[in-house]
Amino acid sequence: MNLLAPLYRLADALRHHKLANTGQRGEDLAHRYLRKSGYRIAARNWRPPSGPGELDIVAWQGETLVFVEVKTRTSAGHSSPERNVDREKIRALQRAARSYLRYCKVEKARFDVIAITGDRIEHFEDAMALEGQKL
Repeated sequence: MNLLAPLYRLADALRHHKLANTGQRGEDLAHRYLRKSGYRIAARNWRPPSGPGELDIVAWQGETLVFVEVKTRTSAGHSSPERNVDREKIRALQRAARSYLRYCKVEKARFDVIAITGDRIEHFEDAMALEGQKL
């Protein structure tokens, strides 16, 4: 059992109460899901020092660096959340990921998408690659 779990839940509850933000709630759920799945979280909401873009979650799965984009919907009434990762979003994520990679030497990296609808979590591993390039 993780001794910090109650503190995470309390921090999440306070943040949700204050912000009532669906996206933030989804990122908190994804963070918890990844930790339970054995990932080591390196960063959340990381922004490059210069330029646009944001990486929702950066984590390690073994020796692989994983950039995770989190998409959240409160209900299944609209399109699937993962459908909102379009070409423009992918380019912004790639720019941010390249900036992050400049600071660390990594052999393996990938992009994942976590789609959350209500309380259902779907994890799409290796969901997008740098167009024609290896990370």
